[in-house]
Amino acid sequence: MQLTRWQRLGLTAAVGAVLAVGATALVVQAIEGPDAPSTTAHTTAPATDAATPAATDRATPTDPVDAVEVESGPALSAEVSAQLDYVLAHWDEKDYNSADWGVLGINDCVNFASQAMIARGWTMDDVWSSPKNGNAYDASAAWRSSTAFMKYIAATGKATALTDQQRDQVKVGDIVQFDWDNTGDRDHTGIVSKVERTGDAISISFAGHTLNSDYRSVDTAITEDHPGGTAYYWSVP
Repeated sequence: MQLTRWQRLGLTAAVGAVLAVGATALVVQAIEGPDAPSTTAHTTAPATDAATPAATDRATPTDPVDAVEVESGPALSAEVSAQLDYVLAHWDEKDYNSADWGVLGINDCVNFASQAMIARGWTMDDVWSSPKNGNAYDASAAWRSSTAFMKYIAATGKATALTDQQRDQVKVGDIVQFDWDNTGDRDHTGIVSKVERTGDAISISFAGHTLNSDYRSVDTAITEDHPGGTAYYWSVP
């Protein structure tokens, strides 16, 4: 049969297409090998940044880190509970017990700490006392001065002196005092309101007036508020 010129061109194109497909199949088979997984289609993967790792190179998630256990302190005695209840009820300025004890302007820390010790069960004497008439300035020096309070406790033996290196002996309800400039006197007084032990680390918080606080960090007080300051404690039996 005589083919027209256009029929011959069509047949040539068809044969060329078949040969191209066959060649491509041979190339794919040669690349994948006989053990390659079977697929129904082969597509060209989009180009990626050379710095981007392939999916198989991504790190697998690790097991979550175990939470560090924070040890709780011993149960509080009735006396310490009453003391802590008092400081947490009256540390904020809006809740000061000024009707009974008055306020010492911007230096009310020992006046408040003394109140807390009364709530705990301490009794007044000739050196440490307040008339409880709403005027804090009528109180004795030991009632309203951090340094005089320190000397009073040391003289009476009502508590045991501890340094900041003895934090392992500090407990809730103890008295904390600070020497901001390390001159030997005491510049601030508070009541320990929380002791947390995480491993070997011990964190202590305190409540107080003058920079009113319920859980102010001792560490913050001596490193950020007053860098280089020193904390001391009185362990109250």
